[in-house]
Amino acid sequence: MMFYLVVCLFLFYYSDVALGGDPFAYFKWEVSFITASPLGVSQQVISINRQFPGPIVNVTTNWNVVVNVQNNLDEPLLITWNGIQQRRNSWQDGVSGTNCPIPSGWNWTYKFQVKDQIGSFFYFPSINFQKAAGGYGGIIINNRDVIPVPFGTPDGDITLLISDWYTKGYKDMRNDLQEGNDLGIPDGVLFNGLGPYRYNDSLVPAGISYETISVEPGKTYRFRVHNVGISTSLNFRIQNHNLLLVETEGSYTVQQNYTNMDIHVGQSYSFLVTMDQIASSDYYVVASARFFNSTDWARVTGVAILHYSNSQGPASGPLPDPPNEYDTYFSMNQARSIRWNVSAGAARPNPQGSFRYGQITVTDVYVLLNRPAELINGKLRTTLNGISYFAPSTPPKLAQQYNVPGVFKLDFPNRLMNRPAKIDTSLINGTYRGFMEIIFQNNDSIVQSYHMNGMDYGVWTENSRGTYNKWDGVARCTTQVFPGAWTAILVSLDNAGIWNLRSENLKSWYLGQETYVSVVNPEINDNTGLSLPDNVLFCGALSTLQKHQSVRFSEAPSIASAGRPILVAVLLTWISLLP
Repeated sequence: MMFYLVVCLFLFYYSDVALGGDPFAYFKWEVSFITASPLGVSQQVISINRQFPGPIVNVTTNWNVVVNVQNNLDEPLLITWNGIQQRRNSWQDGVSGTNCPIPSGWNWTYKFQVKDQIGSFFYFPSINFQKAAGGYGGIIINNRDVIPVPFGTPDGDITLLISDWYTKGYKDMRNDLQEGNDLGIPDGVLFNGLGPYRYNDSLVPAGISYETISVEPGKTYRFRVHNVGISTSLNFRIQNHNLLLVETEGSYTVQQNYTNMDIHVGQSYSFLVTMDQIASSDYYVVASARFFNSTDWARVTGVAILHYSNSQGPASGPLPDPPNEYDTYFSMNQARSIRWNVSAGAARPNPQGSFRYGQITVTDVYVLLNRPAELINGKLRTTLNGISYFAPSTPPKLAQQYNVPGVFKLDFPNRLMNRPAKIDTSLINGTYRGFMEIIFQNNDSIVQSYHMNGMDYGVWTENSRGTYNKWDGVARCTTQVFPGAWTAILVSLDNAGIWNLRSENLKSWYLGQETYVSVVNPEINDNTGLSLPDNVLFCGALSTLQKHQSVRFSEAPSIASAGRPILVAVLLTWISLLP
C-alpha cells in the first residue's frame, strides 16, 4: 500500500490604508558579541542589548514598529523579520537582495507596520552566517481588543526559541563551508540560548545552565515555539502534557491535541498547555533531532524543565519517547493534520477562510528542483534549477530603483535545464497581480524548509493538482519538503517589490539556495510601493551616493498598508493506493 499526501500553499493580500492613529512602538538595539557557554564551552555569541537570545518584540496588529539597530559587530549586519509581511515595503525586509548591510559601527532604523497580522514570528541576522551565533528573538503580534480570539485568555505567555547549536564559532563554520567541508553533527540543542538539563550523565556534562519554566498548577499557558536553528528539524514535546495547537505563523488553526510536534527550521507554532498533573516531580521539556537514527545524534537533544510551584522534586528517569525515526510518514501525516480555522477571524473580523482561493487561475508555473551540494567552478555550492545564487554588491532592489544595469537578470528558468550548474544572480520575473504556482522538488537526502511567504513523495506531475485541498489549508510563511518528495505553493503576486525565496536550512542558504521574485507594476504612475526610505544605505555601484552617517530615531512617518503575501498551506487529500 502506498500513501500520498499533498500540501498546497496559497498567498493572498489585504490592501487597506493604515489609520493615522495607529500607535508606534520604538526599540533601540545594540548588536554586539558577548561571551557565553551554552554547552559548557566558552564562545562568542551575538547579543542584542547584551541579551542572548534578543528581546521579544511584543506589539499589536496595525502598530508601526521602529527599530534602531546599532551594529557593534566587527562586520556588516542585516536583521530580517521572519513572516512579517512588510506590505508595499520590501525596503525593510532586511535581506541582501533588498538592503545594503549596516556597516560595522553604524546604525540603521527599520520602520514597518504589522498591518493585518497576528501571531508568532521571530527575527534573526540574515547575512554572513551570523544566525549560527544567535542574534535572534521572538515576535508577538497581539489581536486588537475588538477582534475576538478563538480561545480563552491564557494565564501566561511563554516564548521558546529552540535551535541546534555548534560550539565552533560561526566564522570558522562559514570558512568550513567555503572550503567544501561539512559542518558535521551539531553539538547540542538550545532552549532560549541555554543548554540541556543533565538528564543523562554520560551525554550532558555537569555545570551547564538550563531553561526552567515556572508554572502554577491548574493554569493554562500559551507556548510559542520557534525553530531558529541552522539545519535540524526538531521534535518538541512536554512530558505527560498535551499540546493543544491553536496558531501557526499568523493563522489560527483547528484546535487539536498533540503529544509532540515536528518543528522544521524556520517554523513557529503556538500551543495551549494546561498544568493538569499532580507534580510529583518536575517535567522534561524536550526538543530532539529528527530523521537521524545514529547514536552519534543522541547528544543533539535539548532539555528544559517545567517546574510546578508545588513540585515535589526534580525531573528524573528517561525522556518522553520521540516518534519512530523509521516511520517516514509520521511527520508528513502530522503536517497534513494541521488545518485552518475557517470560522475564526484573525487580525480582521471576517473569517480566515473567506478567501476564495479555489477560483484562482494560475499564470506561471515554476518547478524548483534542489539536489545535494555540488562543485561549481571548483567551489561547493547548492542550487535551485541548477542556479546557485550570487549576492551582488548592489542589492537588486536598489539596482532596480536606480536602473543600474548588469546587476541581475530576470531569466530564472521555469524548470531544470539541460546545462551545467552555474553561479548567477538570476531572479524570477513575476507578473503583477498574477498567480504563480511553485513546486519544490527535493532530490536531496535531507529535509529542506523554504520561506516565501502540497507535499508528496515521488515526482510532481500535472495530475497532482487534482488532489489539492482548496478549503482549510493553514496560512503560514515556511513549509517543509521531505527528501524524495515535493511541496507546491501558489503565490499571489499582488505586492510590488523584490521578495526573497530561500531555503531556511542555513547551510543550503549560505551556499546559494535562494532566489528573488521581482514583481513590478507596469503602470506608469506606479503607487503600489512605498518610496525609497530617507535613511536608505547605499553600497556597490551606488556607494558614492552614501552620505555621512546620522542617527534618526525619534520621529517616523506613518506607514501605509499594502499586500505582501500571506502563505496559505492547503493540505490535500490523503490517497491510499492498493497494490
